[in-house]
Amino acid sequence: MVLTDTGAKLSKSLIREGKVALPPGTHDWMLDVTGWPGSIDDYVDALVWLVGRMLADPKHFYRSYTTAELDRIMTTPPAATTGVRAREMNLYQRYFDLVAAGQKTIEVRVQYPNLRKLAAGDHIRFVCGRDDALTIVKRVTRYRSFEEMLDGEGPEKVNPGSPRDQQLANIRRIYGPEKEALGVLAIEIELLRPASPLST
Repeated sequence: MVLTDTGAKLSKSLIREGKVALPPGTHDWMLDVTGWPGSIDDYVDALVWLVGRMLADPKHFYRSYTTAELDRIMTTPPAATTGVRAREMNLYQRYFDLVAAGQKTIEVRVQYPNLRKLAAGDHIRFVCGRDDALTIVKRVTRYRSFEEMLDGEGPEKVNPGSPRDQQLANIRRIYGPEKEALGVLAIEIELLRPASPLST
């Protein structure tokens, strides 16, 4: 729920109907997206960032936001501060820590439709809870199976310190046979910015 700074619910319908005055500090874009001060791409990036934060922690579904807080979150996403557009990917803590330390250089995914165009030069922001780490894609290699991928890339690049057989078992617990059948992606990454706390 979005609240005005007085604690009252921001009622878009009543404002549009002229029954309630626009509360102080409420921006035009909060009522009409065409009022966003930047480009369409900037708005989409900000909206994706906001949704990502909401999905990252269930507590966000049970709290309210003031217009001032919504404005702060929407107008200062990491994409705006880093100067790059980055795809976000969530990671379990143990894998995120390896990426953030620069030790994990191969991220494994299956070839979902939204990853088919992933290519060298793209940026990926890995997220774990309130932390994120920005990386650049050096290479994307496609394999028919996780076994083929581990043989081709080397298990030490996927998860240093974990035996190959254990890695294979862990990956297949995350991705079932029907997902593996889509094709396996080995994404070589390079850490650009170490882990930092995300805005909430």
